Amino acid sequence: MAAGDEAAVNRAADIAGAALGLALASPVLAAAAIAIRLEDGGPILYRQRRVGRHGKEFELLKLRTMVVGAERQGAGWAVNEGDPRITRVGRLLRRGSLDELPQLWNVVRGDMSLIGPRPTLRYQVERYTPRQRKRLEVKPGLTGWAQVHGRARLPWEERIELDVWYVEHRSPRVDLEILLRTPLALFTGTYKGETGGWRAR
Repeated sequence: MAAGDEAAVNRAADIAGAALGLALASPVLAAAAIAIRLEDGGPILYRQRRVGRHGKEFELLKLRTMVVGAERQGAGWAVNEGDPRITRVGRLLRRGSLDELPQLWNVVRGDMSLIGPRPTLRYQVERYTPRQRKRLEVKPGLTGWAQVHGRARLPWEERIELDVWYVEHRSPRVDLEILLRTPLALFTGTYKGETGGWRAR
């Protein structure tokens, strides 16, 4: 299959998968939106600039799980699991990475893919070695090779290396394996959607 045809097929699969995901997740998203608004009256979504394919920035969407202005309080962008800035509703959403569901819209928009390295912050990208920059050759994803290999428990360098391995070996078989293993990673608590651990959102 030619590169252009493969890209078109992947894009079609992303749109179809994300649209189906949004339809299935709509009751959860609606309930979460109501709970977030009722808890403190703040915005439902948290928006953050992230780095995507070829270093292009885009606006990442999340359900807000922390108090408004959390990045200007306490430890700033760094967040521990027991951080007091995380709201009660936010703790529930983070438990199953439900706060990541709005990123299905990022997939529909073309900022992200269903599968790929998690999108990173600009300051993280600036620290990449030339080899690590291979990570930017594909669109960032909702889930990826590093996520299903225990990202939250692995050192930063190892996580990035797993993502680079994916870029160099990506195939329908590898993508299928990631899709099949993601639910297990979510339920066993080894999955964390954020690159570099917990981040303010």
